Amino acid sequence: MKLIKSLALCCSWLSASVLAQALPPMWQGTTYDTSIPSFEQVLGYAPGERISNHSQMLHYFQALEKAAPGRIKVFEYAQSWEGRSLIYAAIGREQAITTLDQFATSMQLLASPERQQRDDKQRLLANLPASTWLAYGVHGNEISSTDAAMFTAYHLLAAKDDALVNTVLDNSIVFIDPLQNPDGRERFTSRYYASVGLEHSADRYSAEHNEPWPSGRTNHYLFDMNRDWLAITQPESKGRIAALNHFKPLVVIDLHEMGGDESYYFAPAAEPFNPHMTATQIANMNQIGRNHGRHFDQYGFDYFTREIFDAFYPGYGDSWPTFYGASASTYEVGSARGEIFRRKNGELYTYRDSVQRHVVASLSTVEATATMRSKLLRDFADYQTDSIALGKKSKQRVYLLPNTRDRAGNHRLATLMAEHGVVVHQATDNFSACGVKYPAGAYFIDTAQPRGRFVTTTFTAQVNMDDGFIKEQERRRARYLSDEIYDVTGWSLPKMFNLDVASCDDKPSVQARQVSATDPLEGQFATSTDDVAYIVPWGDMSAVRFLTAALRAGLVVKSADKAFTLDGGKRYPAGSLVIERGKNSQSLSATLTELAAQSGALIDNVSSSWVVDGPSFGSNGMAQLVTPNIAIAWDEPTYSSSAGNTRFVIERQMGYPVTAIRSDDLMRADLSRYQVLILPNGYYAGVFGTAGADKLKGWVEQGGVLVTFSGGTRYIADAQNGLLDVKREFAIKDEAEQSAEDGSMVKGSTITSKQQLLTEVDKNQRSPDHVAGVLANIDVDQEHWLTAGVNPTVVGVVAGSEIYTPIKLNSGMNLAWFSQADTLLASGYLWQQNREQLAFKPYLMQQPVGKGMVIAFTQEPTFRAYLDGLNVMVANALFRAPAQTAALH
Repeated sequence: MKLIKSLALCCSWLSASVLAQALPPMWQGTTYDTSIPSFEQVLGYAPGERISNHSQMLHYFQALEKAAPGRIKVFEYAQSWEGRSLIYAAIGREQAITTLDQFATSMQLLASPERQQRDDKQRLLANLPASTWLAYGVHGNEISSTDAAMFTAYHLLAAKDDALVNTVLDNSIVFIDPLQNPDGRERFTSRYYASVGLEHSADRYSAEHNEPWPSGRTNHYLFDMNRDWLAITQPESKGRIAALNHFKPLVVIDLHEMGGDESYYFAPAAEPFNPHMTATQIANMNQIGRNHGRHFDQYGFDYFTREIFDAFYPGYGDSWPTFYGASASTYEVGSARGEIFRRKNGELYTYRDSVQRHVVASLSTVEATATMRSKLLRDFADYQTDSIALGKKSKQRVYLLPNTRDRAGNHRLATLMAEHGVVVHQATDNFSACGVKYPAGAYFIDTAQPRGRFVTTTFTAQVNMDDGFIKEQERRRARYLSDEIYDVTGWSLPKMFNLDVASCDDKPSVQARQVSATDPLEGQFATSTDDVAYIVPWGDMSAVRFLTAALRAGLVVKSADKAFTLDGGKRYPAGSLVIERGKNSQSLSATLTELAAQSGALIDNVSSSWVVDGPSFGSNGMAQLVTPNIAIAWDEPTYSSSAGNTRFVIERQMGYPVTAIRSDDLMRADLSRYQVLILPNGYYAGVFGTAGADKLKGWVEQGGVLVTFSGGTRYIADAQNGLLDVKREFAIKDEAEQSAEDGSMVKGSTITSKQQLLTEVDKNQRSPDHVAGVLANIDVDQEHWLTAGVNPTVVGVVAGSEIYTPIKLNSGMNLAWFSQADTLLASGYLWQQNREQLAFKPYLMQQPVGKGMVIAFTQEPTFRAYLDGLNVMVANALFRAPAQTAALH
């Protein structure tokens, strides 16, 4: 039997090899050096014949490095959540590879005009090689790019007497990041080959071409890694950004896949462009695109440009590098999403086809970079000096973070900007700027620096799209055509962090230290023999991290429903944590010392529990917190990004474990051991139905806390499910066009005052227009325990088309609602009708159900894990709400 299987495998391999040998070469007219190992020699298959997994990719690059150690050097730059190595390889002449450290130092000097001596710039421009960074596979199921990366490296090392390769190696260094998302790719490849039968199917509806939830696109925590460049929450992003900041390559390319019926896309990009990119950068990419067109014409490959994939949002892999001075772009190839795919026109499109197109584009890129060496270096150097000059002339030259509110948030933003490569300072003395006094500890960022454009585009409240582009979108909308806005249009970091920020046209004169990305947030704790309790002020993430660690350590913790003042006059905000010495173990001081260091929290010690205003330590308004078991709906029909991002925020940012339960299993699971259940964004009606709603309602009635986001809120708000007493609105139309009430949706309305918000009742068509993603101002009720420690106004993302009526007062509470129409938009572009209809509509609602409650967010507060300013609100729902329901048991 073993012999028969071996012969079968052998014959299969031989037939595949014969087929591969009959195909034209990946790159025409090349003879390869046999001392450099080929795919076949190392992996047993030809390029594009099989989808390489992560370990095969690593094995091949290790073999290349072993064969040519002087010309290729492989670096590990990160490890994924699942422990897989992320690498990049540097390829060049032996002299270039042995002096990589000197190259990096020289690029840093070229990027720092303020450090240069008299002749440094000209010397660097004359002697430095150009550099290209080719990044592959950021979406794990966009499979062809990694094998293209492997062959590109092989070609650059093994091609003999090749004019293109000689030009590239004589004038440049090539960096290859072959697999940016190893966890996602491993998820795809293992499932793909597990679904293959006797032969590969080309049918787009076959199991091979349709991944189960979650797809391989995302990483372990189900992040779209091409959207993590602003918040830098994932280890893969952290390592990659550190490497790019170290070498500052001149051209950065992010290689992707698109639908299998498409051809190939490269620059020029589509409109709109970010206005803080330069015309020179855009022109350089257009020139490189022209080089691709020449090669694609030679191979007879179809391609297109300009029609999709804009360059507006600064948080993509093809846009972030432009803000240190690189020229960057996305490439997209039609995907076989397996080994063979039948296109709509009947053509059989193979995995090898997609790999070859990426190989041609990769080699065309490094060729163009090498031939443009002098221009690219000079453009890069000019970018730095121009950025400094622009900053000096700006009326918003310096951004200032007073750091008087949300100490943890300010620290997180300051260190994040430092991680991006921005020079950030923290004042060590009090100072004044533009007539305003700031305390020691305030942060400031001068935009008169090489990364000044990045600061401007991420700190300014509004970055506008081109007027002509907006006019065209409004025209399309009037024709009921879909808009061409590709992604979010608002991303102001201070607003997403809900921090105070000011600007000034002059740099402050004050002693200051430069902030490092690795600076810790220093906690504070001191104890004395007469302490009766310890208090942690509520309202930032250091307090949240302290709370989760304290609960997991078994401490008895209380939390104030309202603000309170101690006998000595010190006032603490609502939500503040009280840890009484008498209710905890003898090792309390040692535990608090450790927790303060871990969380960065400020812990006050008090010698008297006498409260002169607000709830006393022993009152019902000082709830004892429980240690909740938290579950989250997982698998279909949840949106994987919402489920993953939410789990990440709770587990990695707050520090608390979450149990993921597949949605199908929720209907038969014993939920009695869970105090909190989260329904992230998704479409639950088809899986849960009314029977599922009945089960959830029964659990909530017994004391459970059901927390819903976006689509989860849509499910419980459906009239037949009866868990939330609100309805979704149709778009506003003229009265003559309105229809009667229809099921769970009602006629749209405009609310113009808070009083009308309080008295609004159900009314009763087409949903409001879809919003790609904007930042909106949200007003917050300050008199409810669920909003303890949350600012009166916060900022959240609005995406999609759902708008809800306020909850009726006899059913529950509207605890946060969108601001009035003229102040609602915080950043981005929002259709006027949506702005008017969203005003005063709910963002956060709470409805008691029996002994438990429903807490409903109409949008996603954990969107991309970059809305740090909403984390306290989410923490209240997870940790303060179970204490309220426990009191009813």
